Amino acid sequence: MRVEFDPEVMGSDAFYRFMTSVVVPRPIAWVSTITPDGTTENLAPHSFFSIASTDPPIVQFTSIGRKDSLRNVEDTGEFVVNFSSEPLLRMINATATDFPRTVSEFDVAGIEREPSLRVRPARVAASPVVLECRSHTTLRMGNSTLVFGRVLHAAAKEEYIVDGRPGSERLRPLTKLGGDEWGTLGSIIHLNRIPYEEPEGNGSPPHPPQEPPPSP
Repeated sequence: MRVEFDPEVMGSDAFYRFMTSVVVPRPIAWVSTITPDGTTENLAPHSFFSIASTDPPIVQFTSIGRKDSLRNVEDTGEFVVNFSSEPLLRMINATATDFPRTVSEFDVAGIEREPSLRVRPARVAASPVVLECRSHTTLRMGNSTLVFGRVLHAAAKEEYIVDGRPGSERLRPLTKLGGDEWGTLGSIIHLNRIPYEEPEGNGSPPHPPQEPPPSP
């Protein structure tokens, strides 16, 4: 038996809580921006975050409502995505408060900055990987705005690199779940993709390999 949920009946707030409990885990873009006059650097987590394109490299985060991150990106065209790692949880949570635009979360939470190479907003010094971005497109959708940023430059701390790329076990990614729940990496499963093979004989498609039956 299933419990049915109708967004038209429930309303947007209640269905938002349902959706964010279903679409899990969600990676967190810890976005740093700067006000147009350069006086205030803002920092906020956004858990609607993904890759939008690989060539050119474009990442995307969603602002529900008109958050400071969105307004600063619209006004300056620049932002930095700082990787959200498990050891940074309390700092990230401290920047989720809805401070006024004139208040810097860097300062309130005591977070150390480091200069970026290609954009004006600062990086989070403690973040293991950073993506410096220039605004590519913004798209209004309902009560939200999707922000697409072209990655101009990326930097990773050397100790997080494994075989030429950041290693998940070293990064210890932090994710957002439903309500006030956060998620951590847990165990990693290594499983290769199954290549397609042309059918032989009767033209039937090949069957993927089956898992061996459990031992009695």
